[in-house]
Amino acid sequence: MEQTAPTLAELQTLIEMTGTINMEVFYWWCTGLMIIIHAGFLAYEMGASRLKNALASGVKNILAFAFIIPTFFFFGWWIYLAMYNGFTPDYEAGAAGLPWSMNMGPNLTDNASGIFWGAFVLFAATTASIFSGAVIERIRMSSFLILAIILGSVVWILGAAWGWHPSGWLTVEWGFHDFGAAGCVHMVAGFFALGVTINLGPRIGRFLADGTPIEIKGHSMPMTIIGLMLIIVGFFGFLGGCIIYAGSAQWTTIFGTPVTLSAVSFNTLMALSGGIIGAYFVTRQPFWMMSGALAGIISAAPGLDLYYPPLAFLLGISGGVIAPLADKFITNKFKVDDAVGAFAVHGMGGLIGLIGLGIFASGFPNVIEGAPDVSFTGQLMSAGVMALLGFVPGYGLSWVMAKVNFLRVPPKAEEMGLDIVEVPLEAYPESVPAYSSEMPATKVTATATA
Repeated sequence: MEQTAPTLAELQTLIEMTGTINMEVFYWWCTGLMIIIHAGFLAYEMGASRLKNALASGVKNILAFAFIIPTFFFFGWWIYLAMYNGFTPDYEAGAAGLPWSMNMGPNLTDNASGIFWGAFVLFAATTASIFSGAVIERIRMSSFLILAIILGSVVWILGAAWGWHPSGWLTVEWGFHDFGAAGCVHMVAGFFALGVTINLGPRIGRFLADGTPIEIKGHSMPMTIIGLMLIIVGFFGFLGGCIIYAGSAQWTTIFGTPVTLSAVSFNTLMALSGGIIGAYFVTRQPFWMMSGALAGIISAAPGLDLYYPPLAFLLGISGGVIAPLADKFITNKFKVDDAVGAFAVHGMGGLIGLIGLGIFASGFPNVIEGAPDVSFTGQLMSAGVMALLGFVPGYGLSWVMAKVNFLRVPPKAEEMGLDIVEVPLEAYPESVPAYSSEMPATKVTATATA
């Protein structure tokens, strides 16, 4: 049988399709790695909770994940595509994000929409998980879910539209640059958590009558540390999702500037280690060492594509030092009970990152035509926007919920434990009755203490 060689046009089509498939595969695995973030948050928050609240803390994370996916499908993705210019939507641009659009389902001519939506919905779920840890052990499940949906499918994606969209007004007007989403994900979620915790109030027993803070220890520090390590593993998927795969061309950031995975690898690992070391210097506590690793990455995240690795290391140390000190300050000074230091790690880490880039990368050119270069002023003002975008709705919505007694569980329920009230199931039952398989009539009791 005679075989004919493919034409140049056919070869070109094959090459292009190979690049398209590789792009899909890349973001497919980035999304899978980001799900590990949520396994980490699950273990992290359950371990940071007392025995009587362990399962309720985990269920909060599971439900937030489940509710954000459909809400982000129905309106979150539309917000990103349509509202890049502020609060006035571009209906034509947003049409591709409408639930009935051809882009929002199986479509053999569109290999990109679903895979990018998948990565973004995992960013959205991450914001809810960041907020979740701050409010464990006393928030109502229903009020938490409402707040989580607002944060994950409305608030953070506004920040992404403004600062992460190729035509976002923060970039076009102020030269905003934030490679690793320290602003639109971490700052927004951290400041949202701060606003809610102010109205939620501290856990019963967290402060004495004179305001002296009393440490409330979680039931499993090893589980918390393992959870934090899993979050760091998932971070590599998170950062992969911040890169645009361009087929046969060089990788770019979401801003269109060139980047390599090699640069991100150098700087992420250096910032991570700096965060651990910085937190170790000021606390010696394994919880804050691993939280410091997160703060370190976040503090360098805006410039992971640009920094020389020793600079990323120094910024990581700064984040690792500042995060536990910031948490101690707001606890002692303002009596804010942020159970896992979410604001200090994510809010302050993001703030350090955005301002740090304005200091160390001022003058870096944007590729968007007419956009100003990166500047300290632009980064500082953008950080202010992200802080307000997170804090104002978090504080305002939770204030209303608190006024109508919908935000917090009753004191009796809090004292009993949310596992019994909200789940209801015990994470570690004191005794597990069983029967021997050889002697069915003989009752055997195994006792487990926790």
